[in-house]
Parts: sequence; C-alpha cells; structure tokens
Amino acid sequence: MMWKRNEPKGFTLVELLVVIAIIGVLVGLLLPAVQAAREAARRMSCSNNFKQIGLGIHNYHATYNQLPTQGTGTKGADAGKAASDSRGNNRIELSALVGLMPFIEQQALWEQISNPFLVDVSGTAKTYNPMGPWPNTSLTNYGTQGTYDPWVTNVPSLRCPSDPGQGLPAQGRTNYAVCVGDSTDTSFGGALNRLSGAPNGTTYDRAKASMRGAFAVQFKTGFRDCLDGLSNTIFAGEITTDLGDQDKRTQIMALGSGNIISAGGNLGCRVSIDATRPQFWSSTPTPNTLFVSVEERRGYKWASLLPVYTQVFTILPPNAELCGNSNAISIVVAPPSSRHQGGVHVLMGDGAVKFVTDSIESGDASLGQVGIHSLHSPSAVPGIPSPYGLWGALGTRASGETTSEF
Repeated sequence: MMWKRNEPKGFTLVELLVVIAIIGVLVGLLLPAVQAAREAARRMSCSNNFKQIGLGIHNYHATYNQLPTQGTGTKGADAGKAASDSRGNNRIELSALVGLMPFIEQQALWEQISNPFLVDVSGTAKTYNPMGPWPNTSLTNYGTQGTYDPWVTNVPSLRCPSDPGQGLPAQGRTNYAVCVGDSTDTSFGGALNRLSGAPNGTTYDRAKASMRGAFAVQFKTGFRDCLDGLSNTIFAGEITTDLGDQDKRTQIMALGSGNIISAGGNLGCRVSIDATRPQFWSSTPTPNTLFVSVEERRGYKWASLLPVYTQVFTILPPNAELCGNSNAISIVVAPPSSRHQGGVHVLMGDGAVKFVTDSIESGDASLGQVGIHSLHSPSAVPGIPSPYGLWGALGTRASGETTSEF
C-alpha cells in the first residue's frame, strides 16, 4: 500500500516577508510617480489658466484696440471712501486684471465693479462709486467703511492649482502678473496726477523712459507697440503668493542703503538670504530690513497695480528674490516665481504659454536699470538693449533685440 505524503498548505513566514518586501518596494516606486503625475496635471491646469488670460487679452485688444491698462480707473479726492453721496475713487491704481474680468468669463464680477456698490456700515447704507475704491485699502479700513466685495474676491482663473496660499490677510490672490519690462522706476504709478489724471511732470517723463515692457504703468499700449514681435515679447508671468514663511520670493527685503535702480542695486538684498536655506530670508538680515506688513505681500491684491501684487520684471531670473527700496511695495525688483519645479510659466504676446527655467541667460544683474532719473547709471540710457541678456530682451517690447534661442 502506498501512503500519500501530506504537503503543507499556505505560505511560510519567509515567503510572506518576501512578498511584503516586494510590495513595499513597488509602493515606494509608485508614490513619487503618482505625486509627479499630480503635479504634472496641476502644471497643465496652470498653463490652461494662462492661455485663457492670453485669449482674454487678445479679445480685449480686438474690442478696444489696446491692451488693458496697468494703472487705470477713477481719479479725484476721497480715495477709498464709501459715503452717502457716492464719493470715492481708486486713484488710477487698478491693475490690468480688472479690465480683463468680462473677457475671462467673470461678467458677474464685472457688473459689480462697473456699477455702484451698496454696503452696510453699522446699519447705514453707503455706496461705492463705479470702478470701486482704492484697491490698496486695508482690512482695517474696510471694517469702518464697509467691505468692497469685488476686491476681496478670489477669481479661480487667477489661481495656480500648485499654489496652496489661501485666506486672510490676502484680500484676493493672483498667481498671474503682467510684465512691465526691465526697469522698476515709477512702477508704483506716479506718471499721472491722482487728482486730475494729467501727466505728472518729471515723473511722467521718467515713466516713459523706464516702462519698456508690453504693459507700461498708467500708459496705454497695444500690439503695434511691440516692435520686437509678439512672439518675442513676454506679456505676463506667473507668481507665487505668500504663505507667511519668509520666502524670499514672496516677502520683500528693503535695502538698508543704496537704491535698486542704481548699479549694484538689483543684488543688494542677497546678503540677507539664509545661507542654510537659500529659498528664505535670514532672521537677521542686517544691513537690510524685512518688510513685515502682513497685508502687503506677493500676489495678495489682484486689483492693485503695485509691483508686489500684479507686476513682474525681467531683471533677476525666475524664482529670484524680491528686493525693494525703503517704500518696498512701490519700488521693488519683482521677478516671476512659481511652485512648479525648476521654473515658471510666461505668457507671450502671441498667446503662447512657455515654461522658462530658472537658469535662463539673464545678463549681468549688477548693471543699473534703464532710465533718466539722476540715480540711474549714465550708461543706462533709454533705447539701449536690455542689460539682462535674453531674459531682459524677452521682457522689453521695442528694444530691437532678436533671438532664436527661446
């Protein structure tokens, strides 16, 4: 008689441990791939947002034969007030993004902006004039005057999915800002008198000399002004919004001495970068000073023309630091930045969205900015090619540079 040997059933402990180890390795390989796929999807969504903005700019130009003005609106006294007689104006300080609203499917928001807006202040009805109050009104002032809802609205088309910033003290975040070129002089909007709207003397002349981008603060520009060609001119760039973490791209370092428009000024803040964490400012930034106002940080007010909110310059390369003068939100070198790895999206004049790496050729950043102010370098006269290489050339609209490298 033959006896059948009983074979053991199931896995041994060693076999089970081997299977678990294999699964662990596979999961370890898979998770980074999943995260990379998610970021790729967010990056594609960001690019699509930018394309919609580009389409909106072209539709705006087709309607008005000009680009939306960076620095427009109403003028006069009583800026920002909500009074019973409907006074109040925005001091000609609205960003180009405001005029784009009806062209990026925000018609309902535009109707609020372009009509009188009622608010309740302690039981009293008050009215903001059409086109709203001063866009730099603080949250404290809104508490006493009544909140102007359009300026504190987050517009989905203006947000990059990779940027996690949200909520107060930001009033209405944007991850997209217009390009005003390779010089910051008068980028705060002093070309026009805030009471009369007339040219503001020598400041007007300085603005004409310095504003070399597709968008010129408080000046009307159009496709015809882009003599370098629409496909060779950056119209807008991506920016990160501040998270309150002393990121050098979102909080401004103010120069302790010198001026950013002079030779060497562009690089004056680099001594204040944390050597152990080069994406952040040092906690001891001497001789410079960290500009700490919690409401005045990168991308916090999409309706305001100020550089820190809605402007980019092609001076320092993408993802470089924000460096400003003592009144840092008004005069600041503000390069584009993003939460994407290795670079930023830019919108070209022909509507194309391109990804520019942080290592783009950007000339000599120590050279002074172009302009006619007495602080400008004698060699930095209007009409010269951009001092900032390929990067600066892409940011100017009519400096005669040509390139086949982009």
